[in-house]
Amino acid sequence: MKRVSCIDIGTNTALLLIADLEPENGTITPVYHKQTIVRLGKNVDAEKVIDHDALERLIDSLSDYRRLSDYHDTETIIAVGTSALRDAKNHNEVISEVARTTGITIKCISGQEEAELTFSGAVAGMSNIPDLFAVIDIGGGSTEISMGSERAVTDSVSMDIGSVRLTERFFSTLPPPQPEFEAAKASINKQLTARILPFFSAREHIYGVAGTLTTIAQVAQGLKHFDALKVHNFPLRYTDVQAFLEKLKESNLEDIISLGIPEGRADVITMGTLILHQFMRLLGIEKINVSIQGLRFGLAQRELLRMQEST
Repeated sequence: MKRVSCIDIGTNTALLLIADLEPENGTITPVYHKQTIVRLGKNVDAEKVIDHDALERLIDSLSDYRRLSDYHDTETIIAVGTSALRDAKNHNEVISEVARTTGITIKCISGQEEAELTFSGAVAGMSNIPDLFAVIDIGGGSTEISMGSERAVTDSVSMDIGSVRLTERFFSTLPPPQPEFEAAKASINKQLTARILPFFSAREHIYGVAGTLTTIAQVAQGLKHFDALKVHNFPLRYTDVQAFLEKLKESNLEDIISLGIPEGRADVITMGTLILHQFMRLLGIEKINVSIQGLRFGLAQRELLRMQEST
């Protein structure tokens, strides 16, 4: 058995999974979870740099994750950075400073690698996995869609449409004025229609990961607080997403927070929901099974396979 910490550093959040890996029976047993709103990608879309305040937030979060990893006696810390780090011209300086101050080495991964790791992580440990399925991961800076089977990914795409990136680009206030909303929708449609046709064959079996999906699943069930057991594997229907989007189109920030959505996500959930809605509408998807897993579990799965191959 080996205990590892897997850290996913996204545009909006940094997520920690501490898990025990058992190569003999191929299991991943979660020990501890935590997520922190870091907003590493604040203004990265426009400025192409991670600013000092965002770096300090990241260092604070990873220092905390380092302490938690030490407390739980993890043997290895695996940390990856995604869209915001990929886009930032100063990502090497950020990685160096984080390593110097926390001892954690971040690997900046490509959109394709992110999609493939998320694909395997989304269904890790689940039973009755269909022969062909797809996974959508709506992040703060990008959206990844991947398709395949438990054996391999057959197709994947990474697009620069994320809840933080497009909120900064299109919305001046909440609720967004109608012209801003329509401009955002047109931009999302342009990217989706150019890239999603290959995923049509898997539209009956789609899993969704990350904060936009889990938040909508929470609200759809009338939950004021996140409940992992109720959110995981929840069948989120297109009609639920459509109804929520209509509500968000008329809601200001205070209205959204009153639904039980945390402040660090409340200002970008309207855009995240719009991305999900257009994806489901364009492919004619009736429901998506929400997974609370994702990239972190993909990192754990890859480490588990590495252990099995080395024995």
